[in-house]
Amino acid sequence: MPEPAAPSPAALGPASAGAMPPEAPRAPPPEIVGWRWAPVWVLAYVALLFAPGFAEAVLSLGALTMLVKLALGRMRTGPRLLSDAAWALTSALFAAYWLPELISAIDAVDPARALREAAVDLRYLPFLWLVAAAVASTRGRRVTFGGLALILALWIADALLQALSGTSESPLFRAIDSAKHALSGHGMCSAAELALADRLGGVLGPCNLKLGQVIASFSPFLLYAAGRRYGLGGWLGATALTGVVVVLAGSRASWITFALVLLLSGWRLLGWKKLLALFACGLLALVVLDRTSTQVHERLVRTAHIVSADMSGIDDALSGRARIWRAAGCMIAQHPINGVGARGFREAFPACDPMPGVNTSWGYGPALHAHQLILEVLSETGAFGLLMWLAGAALAWRAWVFADVQARDRARPAMVALAVTVFPLNTHLAFYSTFWGGLTLLLAALYAGSLLAQPRSE
Repeated sequence: MPEPAAPSPAALGPASAGAMPPEAPRAPPPEIVGWRWAPVWVLAYVALLFAPGFAEAVLSLGALTMLVKLALGRMRTGPRLLSDAAWALTSALFAAYWLPELISAIDAVDPARALREAAVDLRYLPFLWLVAAAVASTRGRRVTFGGLALILALWIADALLQALSGTSESPLFRAIDSAKHALSGHGMCSAAELALADRLGGVLGPCNLKLGQVIASFSPFLLYAAGRRYGLGGWLGATALTGVVVVLAGSRASWITFALVLLLSGWRLLGWKKLLALFACGLLALVVLDRTSTQVHERLVRTAHIVSADMSGIDDALSGRARIWRAAGCMIAQHPINGVGARGFREAFPACDPMPGVNTSWGYGPALHAHQLILEVLSETGAFGLLMWLAGAALAWRAWVFADVQARDRARPAMVALAVTVFPLNTHLAFYSTFWGGLTLLLAALYAGSLLAQPRSE
């Protein structure tokens, strides 16, 4: 039988005619799943802020655990823990904070301390990766953000009970103090510290009067959670209770911080007209607290001294900060490039004190830090430090601008919390201290991890 004729190239199609076969579809990138145990470390760190030593132990152990997890996976699990963009932004924000520390140690007032601070703060980098991994998945964000909201709600309820009882210790702090007595034979605070307490301490206690700043900075997690779960009524209720505690906690810087939180979170929910009405109600509540709370009245009276024409009245209104800021200006002029060294403010203060030997609101002795972000960065880390902080802020803002709508929605509580914490037109705690520096970097990692949790959708 004759063999069948071979098919023509046209009949075989383009592949048989010499054309390249179609490209196989690319495999989808590995799913970003984060780490299911990472939220536990984050919530434990925040919940233990009343005992800074234990909180620091949790931070250090969490950092070591993250390094071990990465080493065991030989870094292959990295893309599943975080997206590439989240890895990059978290590391860049850490570098913007840490590199000024390192460079400031070159000719610091106390080089040994500056180098020690820089070396110790290296632990923040793996901990920030852990924090970002905690919010990389939907479940992780729900547990982490929801847990932060619950912790804050508990602290606010505890502080309100303290305010109603009129005692110097809140119920939670009293229980913690009793446990400390049973374990070590002494309490959390000394008698002198108890005598100096002049405001609501809450769970942090009368010897660590930072409750207002902490609650104001972390309040977006509670307000957004209340708004999502209970609508407008829930947001307004959480706002009212949080605002009362922030005012009674006495820190005027936290009043500004909380006002910014209401501005950034309320305008989308209420609109401008209702938001202005809310601020009017807040001023009315402040008048009521002025009449009913001695501490609030004293704060407002001191604030009124700022209209005084003399420097002493302004300095009294600012609780001695005018003197501190003048000293910071002296340090900046003498060390413009890399500052006096991270945490070197107290050593450099006597040489720059404009009023040596004069007693002020903090008593005798040097000021510990500049009480203002820009002045702290410039005086302790110089122009190089400020440029690095500005570069970090620019990267964080660029990530927000180029993120899609879904990414912005999931990162909004962390974004608001971070923005109000570093708002430059305010007074601040020390950003290069262990307490406030750790919390600020935590918020930065929560922002980066939640905003860039998944690759950008097209």
